[in-house]
Amino acid sequence: MKNRILVGSAIGALIGVAVVAATVGGAFAHRTGATPLPAASCSPIQNPSGNLLVSSDLPLQGANRTQSIQMGKAIGFVFAQAGWKAGKYTLAYQACDDSTAQAGTWDSGKCSANANSYAQNSSLVANIGTFNSGCAEIEVPILNRAPNGPVAMVSPANTYVGLTHTGPGTQPGEPGKYYPTNKRNYARVVAADDFQGAADATLTKELGFKSIYILNDKQAYGLGVATNLKNALTKLGIKIAGFQAWDGKATSYEALAVKIKQSGAKAVFLGGLICENGGKLIKDIKAGVPGVQILLPDGFTPASAVVQNAGSAAEGATLSIAGLPDSQLPPGGQAFAQAFSKTIGGKQPEPYAVYAAQAAQVVLQAITSSDGTRASINDQVFKTHIKNGILGNVSFNANGDVTSNPVTIYKIKGGQATTYKVIVPANSLVAAA
Repeated sequence: MKNRILVGSAIGALIGVAVVAATVGGAFAHRTGATPLPAASCSPIQNPSGNLLVSSDLPLQGANRTQSIQMGKAIGFVFAQAGWKAGKYTLAYQACDDSTAQAGTWDSGKCSANANSYAQNSSLVANIGTFNSGCAEIEVPILNRAPNGPVAMVSPANTYVGLTHTGPGTQPGEPGKYYPTNKRNYARVVAADDFQGAADATLTKELGFKSIYILNDKQAYGLGVATNLKNALTKLGIKIAGFQAWDGKATSYEALAVKIKQSGAKAVFLGGLICENGGKLIKDIKAGVPGVQILLPDGFTPASAVVQNAGSAAEGATLSIAGLPDSQLPPGGQAFAQAFSKTIGGKQPEPYAVYAAQAAQVVLQAITSSDGTRASINDQVFKTHIKNGILGNVSFNANGDVTSNPVTIYKIKGGQATTYKVIVPANSLVAAA
């Protein structure tokens, strides 16, 4: 995404609890099953006789609920297809929730508590997550310091640049501050936002817009992807008509729509999350600036949530998502999508469900090649060389970034996301972003 590995998303635990010493044995020969993570945050353990526990850490409440639940199912599906085995080790899995009903999205307290629970559970050897980059900023350093670790994290969805490498739009001290042991323990199977920003800049130019208004939700991901786009657009010579934040708790964005209209921009990019009142923002902008083109990043997935929250105002909006559409997946991905679809009522898998499945494949290979310990499994993640996997050939550079970085542009038509085109941005534009 050993003896027996439990992969879980987020684990409920008291915030600030000190990470206690835990011994993670090599083959766990003495175990009869993994120790479950707290039920308050995690699902019942799957394949409880497995000795190595893997968790997934995703927001299972709020706008991303439907998509995140499907991602968890995809992870379990991959493990079940493998017979709950990774080489000589047997696996267990728990899907954990890093969100709260009140927030309707990831919560910093839950992320901290989950990560501490993972670190303290000696059965747990890897975590597939997170979905939100801000949550990863909290969890990565905790798992980096875990006893007998670090504990590997493989994200199917994080795109904030500063988690893995420096560049325009990152903050001082990134990414080093996330790795207090000076050893990397985080990798992602999706392209970072410097690729997404460059792809959306390429799209903006191809659509013929001479200027664009850029908004962000003030969070690490939203501000980051907005900044990446601004930098790439500047290199392309496209005017930035405005660059500012929106308040996710505002009751109206009419005044903001007036500013956008007065700027003369015919396109608006919303760098942020759908759960930050994104539906209301789209409605008010489209009402105040008729005919304006809305460009959305992957923080507005799934497209169904955009349509549900913005209604007809979402029509015609573009949505960029790192990775390939299901229709263009390689043979391994096509086979996975077809088989997995049968388990979810014949529906087409969400794009991030496919990436969650690929993250699970990475974890399986890492465990198979390891001696069953946390540290060994983490080392093997960075040696990943998957051939003909769900996403094709998969490997990571020393930073933990995947080496293949396509970005798919979807367009909302008739209330549905339709594939518009796949963009592999120029390296020079990515560097500028």
